[in-house]
Amino acid sequence: MSKDSPNAMWGGRFAEGPDAIMEAINASIGFDQRLAGHDIRGSRAHAAMLAAQGIISDSDAQAIREGLLTVLSEIESGEFDFSTALEDIHMNVEARLKEIVGEPAGRLHTARSRNDQVATDFRMWVRDQLDALDGALAGLSRALLAQAEAGADWVMPGFTHLQVAQPVTWGHHLLAYVEMFARDRSRFSDARARMNECPLGAAALAGTSFPIDREMTSEALGFDRPCANSIDAVSDRDFAMEFLSAASICAVHLSRLAEELVIWSTAQFRFVEMSDRFSTGSSIMPQKRNPDAAELVRAKSGRVLGATVSLFTVMKGLPLTYSKDMQEDKEQVFDAADSLMLAIAAMEGIVRDMCANVAELEAAAAAGFSTATDLADWLVRERGMPFREAHRVTGSLVALAESKRCGLPALSMEDMASVYTDMDEGVFDVLEPKRSVASRTSLGGTAPVRVREEIARWKEVLG
Repeated sequence: MSKDSPNAMWGGRFAEGPDAIMEAINASIGFDQRLAGHDIRGSRAHAAMLAAQGIISDSDAQAIREGLLTVLSEIESGEFDFSTALEDIHMNVEARLKEIVGEPAGRLHTARSRNDQVATDFRMWVRDQLDALDGALAGLSRALLAQAEAGADWVMPGFTHLQVAQPVTWGHHLLAYVEMFARDRSRFSDARARMNECPLGAAALAGTSFPIDREMTSEALGFDRPCANSIDAVSDRDFAMEFLSAASICAVHLSRLAEELVIWSTAQFRFVEMSDRFSTGSSIMPQKRNPDAAELVRAKSGRVLGATVSLFTVMKGLPLTYSKDMQEDKEQVFDAADSLMLAIAAMEGIVRDMCANVAELEAAAAAGFSTATDLADWLVRERGMPFREAHRVTGSLVALAESKRCGLPALSMEDMASVYTDMDEGVFDVLEPKRSVASRTSLGGTAPVRVREEIARWKEVLG
């Protein structure tokens, strides 16, 4: 667009250019320039299809496609001059293409609109992010798996309500997060399959009268098929909303893991020690080792969740088909994708570098009457007692131990018999945390033998 014709992109409909405020609120080039590579890829595929269908000449298509590569090179090298007057990435690319190849550039927009163009660009961008996030989550899962394998038989307290519940193994606890991130990968995979339809060719909203080949452009751009309905093709942002929904769940999983690591690294727990690479100090307190990386991972979830709410709010009241509100779809998705990718990378580093304090884990596993359930199970198994009665007897023994300020294993045989007469020395065998975890051999249980089976399975899955 020439500098003396600020309304050239809209043709002859407008006599005056936009007000400066209108230009500022209308322009998206400040953020949608991230779509440049996808925009140029889509345009090259469109030009090739137009030529194959005899809609434009082969020579024009060749000039367009070569010119677009020049534009891409300028953008990638940082030499491209983006203009807010040209509003968005599409018009910036087209204007520069015209300067490079002249008249053929004006034929590129035949049989398409910016509506189907941006929908196509945005889908390709989100698709690439899904692939990248899948790989990042696989890396984090491998880091968790390595930690789990190292501590497959280390005992630690399992918690409910952040109170000691039952002993579990370190490996079992970390494998819980491997399961979570596997579901995240599955959600990303599902979202990718569902969104992999090509809007290009839907034009503004009604399709086109030109004899285009949508199958050709769809295949060239790596889509499974063209979108079936031109109205839906340009108005749909389900793919972005679904991406953010899955990203939000993943961010919550990362935040939960980060929260545990923050707690575990305190002086009160001392379960883990963060490496210097993912910790910071204090400007005033020389003893401090702050788990800042984990805290920031925890905080990033807020940005992802906020982006999700924002886009859902933008879309919830829009009539079909395209409204300018939909320009506000990208910044939230861009920010959420960046935040999530950084959080995953940071968490992988934290997990790979952290060191577990095995002695502290084991000591904590024995605290808080963690094997009380094992005692109740012993009464059921060895004395044929109904579980509810076993629960009552065990509760009385816990109360007795509390009054004596000791753990269950420290009670004498006489203490035990004062609550339930038919006790024998065998009861003390089940009160040791390592025996407790070893006994939990049910499918999905915390026994080291089960943990090692799961580690072997996940090694095969993750490769």
